[in-house]
Amino acid sequence: MTNPLLRIDSLPAFDEIRPEHVAPAIDALLQASDEALERAVGPDVPSDYDAVSAVLDTASERLHRAWGAVGHLNAVADTPELRAAYTAALPKVSEQSSRHAADERLYAKYKAIAQHAASLSQPRAKALSNAMRDFVLAGAELQGEAKQRFQRLQELQADLSQKFSEHVLDATDGYAYYASEDELQGVPDDARQAALAAAQAEGKPGHKITLHFPSYFPVMQYGSNRALRERLYTANVTRASELGPAEQDNTEVMRELLRLRQEEAALLGYQSYADVSLVPKMATSPKQVLDFLRDLARRARPYAEKDLAELRGFARDQLGLPDLQAWDVPYASEKLKEARYAFSDQEVKQYFTEPKVLEGLFHIIETLFEVSIRPDSAPVWHPSVRFFRIERASGATDGSPELVGQFYLDPYARPGKRPGAWMDDVCGRWARPEGWLQKPVAQLVCNFTPPAPGRPAVLSHDDVTTLFHEFGHGLHHLLTRVDDIGVSGISGVEWDAVELPSQFMENFCWEWEVVKRLTAHVDTGEPLPRELFDRMLAAKNFQSGLQTLRQVEFSLFDMRLHAEPGSEDRIETLTNEVRNEVSVFKPPAFNRFAHSFSHIFAGGYSAGYYSYKWAEVLSADAWGAFEETAGESGVLNAQTGRRYLQTVLEVGGSRPAMDSFKAFRGREPTIDALLRHQGMG
Repeated sequence: MTNPLLRIDSLPAFDEIRPEHVAPAIDALLQASDEALERAVGPDVPSDYDAVSAVLDTASERLHRAWGAVGHLNAVADTPELRAAYTAALPKVSEQSSRHAADERLYAKYKAIAQHAASLSQPRAKALSNAMRDFVLAGAELQGEAKQRFQRLQELQADLSQKFSEHVLDATDGYAYYASEDELQGVPDDARQAALAAAQAEGKPGHKITLHFPSYFPVMQYGSNRALRERLYTANVTRASELGPAEQDNTEVMRELLRLRQEEAALLGYQSYADVSLVPKMATSPKQVLDFLRDLARRARPYAEKDLAELRGFARDQLGLPDLQAWDVPYASEKLKEARYAFSDQEVKQYFTEPKVLEGLFHIIETLFEVSIRPDSAPVWHPSVRFFRIERASGATDGSPELVGQFYLDPYARPGKRPGAWMDDVCGRWARPEGWLQKPVAQLVCNFTPPAPGRPAVLSHDDVTTLFHEFGHGLHHLLTRVDDIGVSGISGVEWDAVELPSQFMENFCWEWEVVKRLTAHVDTGEPLPRELFDRMLAAKNFQSGLQTLRQVEFSLFDMRLHAEPGSEDRIETLTNEVRNEVSVFKPPAFNRFAHSFSHIFAGGYSAGYYSYKWAEVLSADAWGAFEETAGESGVLNAQTGRRYLQTVLEVGGSRPAMDSFKAFRGREPTIDALLRHQGMG
């Protein structure tokens, strides 16, 4: 038990886990999981939900925790040694996962349990129903060679997804340009200073600009040097493609992944991988998704055309850019926004200091959901990571609070950390067979610019929105009251509904009563002035037409890629077809966005990227309930918050997402709220 990955009944010992711990721990846990399967399918374990869970879920949970810790470190603290250990263990974990998921004996046991499903509680019945569906999707009804091939496909896809991620990370980490002071005209001081410090840390002259977002985007948004913008844009959109180093090229990885996904669909008797992907989702067919996206594109197009015409006119008349190019768009857009609304993102950023934002965010959560958030302690993987606990009044005679859940917060970008922002679970809420209640633990990860020495980090308004978004996922996981592990928190929630709580939280970032509490100027401590907020609000839907079409373009590309067999041989052609159909501004021919589209090739969103737009419909409509009950104190209506908590967050995946939405809203969602919120209705 000296191996920290085997001490996983409590929080992971992130500070002790080393690459050499991975193989022995995972091998031992895989063996224990195999032994548990043999016991569960044997004659000594009756066809009873609790009896099977006590044997099987206990072993699989230990493996999930240990492997989750390794995968997490691989994403936030990547080293060559850890990557090698992770990559070596990945095929074994994938092989067992697919083998257990398709085990005929276990499937037979669950079928026997299902005969008595009427006696089960609703959450347990839903978990059982999901399990039966997942057995079929995992190939449990396949026989002989078909079954063996199906399991092999799972291993190959896991390996390729990991390779895709590695190529994107290596291409991102591997690029640097050392700019002179003159080349950084217009770039904000904090970004310039960070770039200077990064170069000095390497003993190099100039300012180090990388493709990590906090380094890259300020140059694209504010830098007046057009040649530098073009250079960085080109490097960014050709990452992990045939236009860069061959060892990082994702071209064949994408093709092979698509081929394998299509083969999997055919083995299961489906026409396309998109059809398979939609089985556990709210949407019922690829056609339904395509119709939804095209309807949204049709409605947004006039607004997008107007946005682009205004931008082109402004760039021509005010910036001397008669031929607006892709690398000019963030810069020209920022200048137009400043001219029209008389503020810059950089000006706003000075008011959103990280401590104040967190304080305000926690206040919202505490007010609406009747909990409290307190600092807590746990081993962490980096000094900048913090740990918290969520508590609620327990009614205990001694007045002691009840622990609801705990979470890690890892806010800053750094080398070896995957780009983007995400929430992941360490463990879920579960009434364990041993007789105690396991409380949920989450990881909330962002990639903000780290603070300058002796000063708090400052966040852009987009950063604040991202933080609220990830906390929405975290609350969905942490505030559940469901005790069945398969449907507690985010587990078992349809993928195209899982973004509802996250996008819902973003709305708070546009409420004056909330924003007041989120802001304190980094130098003066003054809150954001109301008139500046009003200008931000006026600019809220700036270019919403263009932004909507961009998301529709990605979603349409993803769905067509997975709904049209043979698409692996025409990825670029398909990209252009989608652009021609919905885009009003075509990027240059060398743009290879698909090669770093990690969401669909390595992030679980294959044939599911549309979920973001669909969930926006759900979240905008849900937010309407808070708008309708707003009073003198704004939208922080505790009664509406309690209703949302009880009908959506607490029930987790224990019932269909549409049932939860209707329980909260009293009806099915409509697209009108989204269009109205985005200034297009």
